[in-house]
Amino acid sequence: MKLLLGGLAAYLIINVVQIDQKLAHADWPQFRGPNATGISTTAIALPEKFSATENVKWSAEVGDGVGSVVVAHGRSFVSAMTGPETVSLYAFETKTGKLLWRRDWPTGKMQEVHKTNSQASSTPAADESRCYFYFSTLGLRAVDAKTGTDVWHYSVPTPFFVFKWGPGMSPVLCRDMILFCQDDDLNPAFYAIDKVTGKLRWKDDRFDMAVNYSHPVICSANGQEDIVVAGTGLLIGYDPQTGKRRWTAKTLLRNIKTTPVVENGVVYISVQSGGIANQWLASVDQGTTGNRDGKIDKREIQEFVGKTPIPDAFYRKTFDRGDEDKNGFLEGREMDIAFMHPDNFAGASFQSLGDKAAEQFIVAVRGGGTGDVTNSHVLWKHPTKHTDHIVSPFVSGQRMLLIKEGGISTVFDTRTGNSLREPKRVGTGGSYFASPISADGKIFLASDNGKVVVLKNSASYEELANNDFGESIISTPAISADGLLIRTRTKLFCVAK
Repeated sequence: MKLLLGGLAAYLIINVVQIDQKLAHADWPQFRGPNATGISTTAIALPEKFSATENVKWSAEVGDGVGSVVVAHGRSFVSAMTGPETVSLYAFETKTGKLLWRRDWPTGKMQEVHKTNSQASSTPAADESRCYFYFSTLGLRAVDAKTGTDVWHYSVPTPFFVFKWGPGMSPVLCRDMILFCQDDDLNPAFYAIDKVTGKLRWKDDRFDMAVNYSHPVICSANGQEDIVVAGTGLLIGYDPQTGKRRWTAKTLLRNIKTTPVVENGVVYISVQSGGIANQWLASVDQGTTGNRDGKIDKREIQEFVGKTPIPDAFYRKTFDRGDEDKNGFLEGREMDIAFMHPDNFAGASFQSLGDKAAEQFIVAVRGGGTGDVTNSHVLWKHPTKHTDHIVSPFVSGQRMLLIKEGGISTVFDTRTGNSLREPKRVGTGGSYFASPISADGKIFLASDNGKVVVLKNSASYEELANNDFGESIISTPAISADGLLIRTRTKLFCVAK
């Protein structure tokens, strides 16, 4: 009898573990899901046709925001601006939509952001115990996943951005750490925080970076695990234990807003960026606040930024470095010198770019290296006219799918980088900020015009449906064992059959 009961107990334990593993795989615990791939392994059958009223399991009003929703152990978390200087973090029961708790924080004064963005731009990360949340004026916070009560707080310098895209970075999970990379115009840095204690494990000051918005991903190759972060000019592989830069590939441009995708030890990237001098001239000198004389002074920069005072440290770090003749103006190549680190002149310069369009290409880099791997580990790099500067690539079935402005899709072979077909429009056009996600053999593409296009995840990418939510969708949707979660500008929907 004891032997029988013991065997039964072991059987139950094994099956409970297997169930827990399946539940974990059904989670969407951070931006773009597991390792930011956009791919869910949940077995749920998702509908092709849905809208704000059709096949909606539940919905909730949450306030303005563009950060994505995340799901962990049956709970969904999302942030929103619920007042001019109030940010809120919500927790819902994913199965029913029941509000479990809501936390409100006063934000204080914030730097102005572009109308497409929101102050509530960050996507939380979550596990069974805690939800990890970032806000520009509040730093990193961990709250209890069940109750929303404070667990720890880590202070991060409030970012400063000259261009008004504003903050857009999110915490990322890595074993027992929270990773947070913020390449702003003043204090670019990469942090690894202990998930339980909130203490700093390590930090990399990324002063060789300009502004970037790419999230860390994990790459296992050649018997080693690396934390990989894209940035100005460089793809960097970090040692997870020490934070030291294990390897670099000098293959990127001035900045990057897309997040790489890792598959089978290879990092796939799509990037689009212009020369920095041209960006500054177009926005600051040639813009509505500039005098259009082909050069930039501190007054023009302050008028472009608006009411937010520009820190003196920003001028010391950039303007004063670039103003080689000390005449109070940045002109020509001086803008490159001012706004790019002298050891990291990436992408097109003022002289080489002129008035040409932005550079754009796709690239594949094998992980697992040491030192400078530019010549040894870059598998291929191809120019293309069809990358997007915000939408991350979707990699599946040895194919890379790209979506850009207007819904123009292109497909490339991940083994060679070669094009597999001509560009093709999907849906009804519109601007795209959300990245593709996939489950149940379907790919979901959300656009700023409120439409969600559903494609078949196959070589044909057959268009199955074009669904309308009637409100702008900037954030990337999420997938859980209970359905497809879509965050419009002010609402959260759970879509299921």
